[in-house]
Amino acid sequence: MRRLISKARFLGIVVGVALVGMWPMAAQAATATAPSLGTADSFAVLGGQSVTCTGASVITGDLGVWPGSSITGFPPCTVIGAVHKTDSVAQQAQADALTAYNLLAGAHCTHHLTGQDLGGMTLSPGVYCFSSSAFLTGTLNLTGGGIYIFQIGSTLITAPGSSVLINNAQPCDAASNVFWQVGSSATIDTTTVFAGNILALTSITMNHGATLDGRAIALNGSVTMDTNTITTCGQTGGGGGNGHGSKCNQGVGNGPEGCDPGNSNQGNPANSNDELGGTPGNPGRKGGNSKTNTSVSSVAIAQSTATGHRATIVATKPQLLRAIPVASSRHGLIRP
Repeated sequence: MRRLISKARFLGIVVGVALVGMWPMAAQAATATAPSLGTADSFAVLGGQSVTCTGASVITGDLGVWPGSSITGFPPCTVIGAVHKTDSVAQQAQADALTAYNLLAGAHCTHHLTGQDLGGMTLSPGVYCFSSSAFLTGTLNLTGGGIYIFQIGSTLITAPGSSVLINNAQPCDAASNVFWQVGSSATIDTTTVFAGNILALTSITMNHGATLDGRAIALNGSVTMDTNTITTCGQTGGGGGNGHGSKCNQGVGNGPEGCDPGNSNQGNPANSNDELGGTPGNPGRKGGNSKTNTSVSSVAIAQSTATGHRATIVATKPQLLRAIPVASSRHGLIRP
């Protein structure tokens, strides 16, 4: 009897040690890894065939198209960033976006949600898979810090007035950790408040009044917008301000940026008009100085009479263009 008890205890210890040893591996397997967007990271909107805009849309971040050449609707739509029309920058961005798309499509699925509406769900970081279409009707709340990947076999469609919240709020910067890999096309319906990086194999349609904190990247088709606000998160459109207050580069000589154009605190944070609700051009706390610092000369306005679109371009450091090998995709052959 004693021998049996001792043997049972020994086996229990061995099993326990084995489980403890496997725990980090299990935890690691459940953790999603965000792919690099490469040079596509600075683009708020990137189309394969065309980019079309109507209404008074505002795009904070770069805008481009490749291999297509059609960009229409600027003005009245506005780009706070650089415009790349069928150039080497847009070409490299598309190549990098394709690499990211394939990595997202190949991520290990941790949760299968096929046939379920995302509306009303509260999800933690992970990889969520839909073998066909994914729908959002109402509010999706993403809770906890980490990477969220949604693998969608065909279409992504939201209902009017839907929203994606992160920890019950709408923090733009956290949206950079959310990825939507869409096997065909995405439709973000009217007045939807959406968050994350949408990488669609075909096209992306933003209906009237919809907003996106993230990126709209269509690999082979078009990006179509109608009176929308699209803002890259945690990224500087064209190398200047990033268009969102929580990532403003406050400091001496702080130049044009999305949250406080022309703010300069003259070396003293107490003099910044970013404090206590100060607005651009008006004093904030302790008589904040909102004058544009004369040392900042990084903004240029480019007017293209040939294409009819106007863009505010903020100078940036030269980016190293690099070729990234393209992984295979489970959704079929993709443009090399």
